[in-house]
Amino acid sequence: MPESARWLHRWTVRRLVALAFLGAAPGTIGATAGWAQGEIVGWGESVLVGRSATSGLMAVATAGGHIVGLKTDGSVIAWGSNGYGASCAAPLPNEDYCAVAANLWNSAALRRDGSIVVWGSCSEGEDAIPAPNADFRSVAVGQYHVLGLKADGSIVAWGSNHRGQCAVPHPNSAFVAVAAGIHHSLGLKADGSIVAWGSNDYGQCSVPTPNTGFAGLAAGGYHSLGVRLDGSVAGWGYDQSGQCRAPSPNADFTAVAAGLHHSLGLTSDGTIVAWGNNQLGQCDIPEPNSGFRAVSACYLQSAGLGADGAVVTWGSCDQGWVRVATGNSGFVDMAAGPHHFLGIKADGSIVAWGSNESGACEVPWPNSGFTAVAAGDAHSIGLRPDGSILAWGSADFALREIPVPNTGFVAIAAGGAHNVALWSTGVLTAWGRDSHGQTSVPGPNSDFTDVAAGRSHSLALKANGTIVAWGYNGEGQCEVPEPNSGFVSVAAGSFHSLGLKADGSIVAWGWNGGGQCNVPSPNAGFLAVDGGESHSIALKADGSIVAWGDNAWTQCDTPSPNGGFTAVAAGEQVSFGLRGGVVVAGLPSDDHHVPARGIRVVSFPNPFNPRTTIRYDLPAAGPVRLSVFDVAGRLVRTLVDESLTPGNHEAAWDGRDASGRETGSGSYLARLEFGGKVETVHLGLIR
Repeated sequence: MPESARWLHRWTVRRLVALAFLGAAPGTIGATAGWAQGEIVGWGESVLVGRSATSGLMAVATAGGHIVGLKTDGSVIAWGSNGYGASCAAPLPNEDYCAVAANLWNSAALRRDGSIVVWGSCSEGEDAIPAPNADFRSVAVGQYHVLGLKADGSIVAWGSNHRGQCAVPHPNSAFVAVAAGIHHSLGLKADGSIVAWGSNDYGQCSVPTPNTGFAGLAAGGYHSLGVRLDGSVAGWGYDQSGQCRAPSPNADFTAVAAGLHHSLGLTSDGTIVAWGNNQLGQCDIPEPNSGFRAVSACYLQSAGLGADGAVVTWGSCDQGWVRVATGNSGFVDMAAGPHHFLGIKADGSIVAWGSNESGACEVPWPNSGFTAVAAGDAHSIGLRPDGSILAWGSADFALREIPVPNTGFVAIAAGGAHNVALWSTGVLTAWGRDSHGQTSVPGPNSDFTDVAAGRSHSLALKANGTIVAWGYNGEGQCEVPEPNSGFVSVAAGSFHSLGLKADGSIVAWGWNGGGQCNVPSPNAGFLAVDGGESHSIALKADGSIVAWGDNAWTQCDTPSPNGGFTAVAAGEQVSFGLRGGVVVAGLPSDDHHVPARGIRVVSFPNPFNPRTTIRYDLPAAGPVRLSVFDVAGRLVRTLVDESLTPGNHEAAWDGRDASGRETGSGSYLARLEFGGKVETVHLGLIR
């Protein structure tokens, strides 16, 4: 394995799509015909689902890095960090569940038949439910232990017991509810008293007097909560952040939840009150704070379940995986680093989630007007409509020092600790770490149309369809296979490279330890491609996704239904697909057109359904022919065949041939002929 496994890559701007955004005025964003959403779906190390999938819930449980929800149909859905044994993958058959619980790396669910299922890390035997696995009425999950409440009122405990958290005190009977903290356990008796056992380092097991009249309970990291029948909340244990002291008026509470160092209380009118540590906003309840019917908290994360069955989350978790789950709609593009991810909304704002090392997820103000994003190892860059670049996160290797003039950029890419950007003149500039020459652009530095960056190498596409690669070449990732021609876009994984051909096939080369360079058959009909650490992902013309290579984190297990996707991205051990999406409804105005370089041609939206606009710049007056061909080279339709004046022109193609018949989904080429020169752009039609 070459160098460190922590790489970085930036999902390259596909076929200069960024050009079509330049100068777009507010209000030019609209929904693509045929697509209703714009949700990012993720799988592998990080599971991400759309808001539509997280609605209709009847219960929710937060964990250290993931959230588990119970749907009204009895199925379980989970999203967030999917490490340590696929904690987001509910066991099959995914049906007949009636309760869920989660903590850190484990998830649990109770079936209607009284049996419990536990999945995730289970490093302390948490999935080894004692026999008989039957007659359970509720379940709670601690950091390394599980509690199950039986129908007869007894508690069964299993997993780690090194602090006595599984040693249920005698008499083990008459319990009606259970809760589990990091190293301690709680049980509520039918007489309204609470029993606590396990670690008592901070007094979390020292229930205050009078120990009576309790109706509910919760266990945090090192503190405990109980809600009384009179609506007041009592807290005990670790209280450095005030997590044990409910704010005044301490009344009218119906339920409580406890995180690592913060607490939540649900009032009878459906509002949530939060107190304790608020370092990452875990106590900042989003507005409108109303209509909630359940609360959940774990570590630095909070969640509320609305009356409509939709979950709202705030704060953070160990690596912020779940931040984007709420409001997952209206995205137009995305980028994936190894452990942090960026999505652009239709309004040009950026949503960031995942690891926030060095502030890579802290988008600078004003967070608006972005047209493209790139994610590095611990840094991010964004492209604005005026062609300027903004960088944030790690400042190592002068990553945030944008070359001058900071204007006129049309495409960006981010490597492990370097960046590459393309000016509208076709010239590249690169900056950051140059340990292997990854920022030393080879000559002649001209006529480039696309860029990509891997861990320590860079790629760029020439207007003539050839690829130039430079930087670290220990795995052959800079040795472009012959014939080096006919390429329409480039992408890079950690130590491998990918090129998409005009005929819809993919060529992959470089490190192949996980099979990431073995493009599956049929190698045809692809519209976009991206690379992760040791896997690759590509979008087909029919809107489906194909992924191949290492699958240790299920990053190659494409979601079902596998359709309706318009873009793909790959992180280190995670895959993303943009389903549906929103696009620019109109192209930039003539006042902000991209400066002409020869006869540059772009298309947007691309992929499209049912119509795309092809825009081109002419340096002089003269005869122009613009035609659409299929991948076999057959003429589909001629869009323009006349003499035109210099400047900006555009033509629309509605996906029909010369006879007016609809063409099928697939790859096409728009060919522009002018002044003895030819430019082409790859088109993707998704029916």
